[in-house]
Amino acid sequence: AVQSRERIQMAFALAYVETALLVLIGAVWLGMGAASSISAPVGRLVQAASRVARGDLTARVEADSDPEEIAVLSRAFNDMTRDLSQQQEALTRASDEARRRRQFIETVLSEVSAGVVAAGADGRISAVNRQAVRLLDLPDDPVFAAPMTLETAAPEVGEILGIARTLGHAEGEVDVTRGRETLRLRVRASRTGEGLVLTFDDITRLVSAQRNAAWRDVARRIAHEIKNPLTPIQLSAERIRRKFRRNVEAADLDTFDRCTETIVRQVGDIGRMVDEFSAFARMPTPQLADQDAAELLREAVFARRVADPDIEWVIGEPLPSMTLRVDGRMLAQALANVLKNAVEAVRARMAAQPEPAGRILADIRLDETGLAFVIEDNGLGLPAKDRDRLTEPYVTTREKGTGLGLAIVKRVMEDHGGDLVLADAESGAGARVLLRLPVPAANPPRTTLKQETV
Repeated sequence: AVQSRERIQMAFALAYVETALLVLIGAVWLGMGAASSISAPVGRLVQAASRVARGDLTARVEADSDPEEIAVLSRAFNDMTRDLSQQQEALTRASDEARRRRQFIETVLSEVSAGVVAAGADGRISAVNRQAVRLLDLPDDPVFAAPMTLETAAPEVGEILGIARTLGHAEGEVDVTRGRETLRLRVRASRTGEGLVLTFDDITRLVSAQRNAAWRDVARRIAHEIKNPLTPIQLSAERIRRKFRRNVEAADLDTFDRCTETIVRQVGDIGRMVDEFSAFARMPTPQLADQDAAELLREAVFARRVADPDIEWVIGEPLPSMTLRVDGRMLAQALANVLKNAVEAVRARMAAQPEPAGRILADIRLDETGLAFVIEDNGLGLPAKDRDRLTEPYVTTREKGTGLGLAIVKRVMEDHGGDLVLADAESGAGARVLLRLPVPAANPPRTTLKQETV
């Protein structure tokens, strides 16, 4: 009986242990299943969050088979990443649009004829366009490479800047001198927040054109009022000399002759001056025809050489063979005026300093930019400052000059689509004048120069 009870107890113990083991295994299995059903979706969320952290906003989590609590979290995560992706696309589009607008504005600012300079609250330049760099002769990169203030870049506009800082806006005209060139600028300054924006237009040519128009009217009036009485004065002086000379006593004859000759000579000088007034006031429209550039220069030099044989005349030979479509009479007049100025400059220098002897070089240079008649002398040279003003009417450095010669030359060159350039002589003291004209690009440049004295 005792043994039977022990066997029964052993059997019950084994059954209990087996049951407990089965229950334990079942609990572990159920726990692992429950943990897996939670950890797997969480793991997917962690992986998706890691992709988002690396910038991949297309990451999504599959939530259809997840428990409801986890599915809600997954759907919220998917909504978040979707919103972030849409916002990123919107920001990207906005950034691209802003970049295109900035490039457009920068392109417009760089190509406009007006100079634009922006400065911050500290007065330092924060933005500048290409035209401003050219007009103000600034460094290539005044914002980063060589930071400077507006007052440093353009001290001439200091008063306008002060008014703009106080009132918010100011404008005016200033003369800006850089090197040997003086420009007239129309300046506008506006306050933007704590900074300033400065815009300016180069009105030098406009002012010069206005002066030319005014002087042409003055010249026309002067020519009209003065020319009429000149001929009667001259004829009267000559008649007085012929009729009364024989009645003048011998002691006064020399004085009588000098007085009448002075009247006739001065009337002649006034007549030539009036002719210049008339030529300047009534510049004709160019009558274009084919002209040989080399022959135009040789004829102009020959005419001056006959009048001034004591000066050494040098022509750059061989001159290039080039046919120009120009008004030959007007271009010959321009060359004659330039050569006349060169002669006067040489004689003025020789009066104070006889050595070296007077020398004038006439040449034609041809390159990819066009053709240029070059007249170079060893005379007094050109002034270092406001050199371009010499082309304005009645601006001259000579005591007896009318100031119309270069003004006429500049007008002739502009009427032909060319330009007048005043420079220093390449060899020693003196002046160098270039009359530049456009020519077809197919013409090859001349690279050699052989000087021939005439």
